[in-house]
Amino acid sequence: MSLSLELVTMCAGAVAGGLGALLGIGGGVLLVPFLNLAMGLPFAQATGISLVTIIATSSASSAVKGRLELVNLRLGMVLEIFTTTGGVFGLWWLGKRKDATIEQMFAWTLVVIALIMISRIDKRNVIKDPNIDVGVLGGRYMERESGGVVAYQLKRPIIAFAISFLAGIVSNFGIGGGIVKVPVLNAWCGVPIRTAAATSSLMIGATALVLTIENFQKGNIVPELAAAAVLGVLLGTQVGVYLQHRSKAKTHKLVMVVLLLSVATMYLLRIGK
Repeated sequence: MSLSLELVTMCAGAVAGGLGALLGIGGGVLLVPFLNLAMGLPFAQATGISLVTIIATSSASSAVKGRLELVNLRLGMVLEIFTTTGGVFGLWWLGKRKDATIEQMFAWTLVVIALIMISRIDKRNVIKDPNIDVGVLGGRYMERESGGVVAYQLKRPIIAFAISFLAGIVSNFGIGGGIVKVPVLNAWCGVPIRTAAATSSLMIGATALVLTIENFQKGNIVPELAAAAVLGVLLGTQVGVYLQHRSKAKTHKLVMVVLLLSVATMYLLRIGK
């Protein structure tokens, strides 16, 4: 394993970590295609390495000062039950599919999520009356953009539970279940984008840990590249968290849409080749 290859992987990890922390999606949506398409690693190895970095992103971003104030821990713990269950199911179900089929499923998943985000690009879920009853799984937090404490209520909990199960399956792509949970919680379940991202960042590490153990046993994790990617992720995460507090919610959504559609296009263009 050459030093230059490890340095390139570390730089890619830094970019992935920054985006993962900013958007709450784990960064794998960028790292997986880089390792697979640019570096030529098999899709299984790319996802295995990415899962290791997701654990690092989750740990690092959640430990940053001010991040936990955005987290809805009660909601996250409830959703994580469904996500972990979906992750274990996905290990079995996707294990029976060919790499080409999994890559196509990966691409179309990104397209659907991007369309969901576009449908809600100018809408916000915050309630500016902090005294409102937020219910069992709602919450409050201080938001600079609104100039004070805002509140939110969880809507359509059944959809939130179902999408969390699906997020667990999607986590097997090495991209983190947050890429599904964040857009849907924001678009359909009434959770503000910042809270959805922060809560997702905290919880995706638990799902990734379960899947990483299985991938390590299968030999899908290259230790040298995984270590380099983690170092990059730890650096990039700090930048991502810093930017999240200083950029508008609409900007977060636009960045996510562009990223998702770009990666999906690269994989869809490979179909039939």
